[in-house]
Amino acid sequence: MSPAWLERAALHYLERYSASTEMLRRTLARRVQKRARARGEDPALFTDLVTTTVARAVSAGLVDDARFADTRLATLRRRGTSSRGVSAKLAAKGVPRDVVEAAMLAERDALPDGEAEAIEDQAARAYAKRRRLGPYRRPDQRAAHRDRDLAAMARAGFAYDLARRVVDLEPDDMV
Repeated sequence: MSPAWLERAALHYLERYSASTEMLRRTLARRVQKRARARGEDPALFTDLVTTTVARAVSAGLVDDARFADTRLATLRRRGTSSRGVSAKLAAKGVPRDVVEAAMLAERDALPDGEAEAIEDQAARAYAKRRRLGPYRRPDQRAAHRDRDLAAMARAGFAYDLARRVVDLEPDDMV
């Protein structure tokens, strides 16, 4: 394994996927481990090489945790992910907590005053629509599935009050 091989592997991965620094490190470490195991070498010998390759990708601007967090946050919000869910998913991708908080603060600051609460409301409505909960369920099944819908919203990380408002919306109020 050479530095050139590892850089090609990093570039190939980054051409296909947007990644955080930690995601790139994990991917390269996994590739090194697989190749070292096939050759009967110790993968620990190549840890510094992985670290150097990730540092070069960061310094070249190919990997930026803040940019990754911003784009992933927008995607997750469109899909209807709650603030708690966004934090958990970005943490699982290896994005530092302060970067996640900064991205969420920037999201709130981008909206006019008074509309910051609307972010969570829009996400809850998008989640309900995607999962066909509450007002998006067939009218004859709404009452029978209300508790299930509230539980699904709670598991998704939405507050009870917000989940109740969204699940109890009338089909005429869905805009």
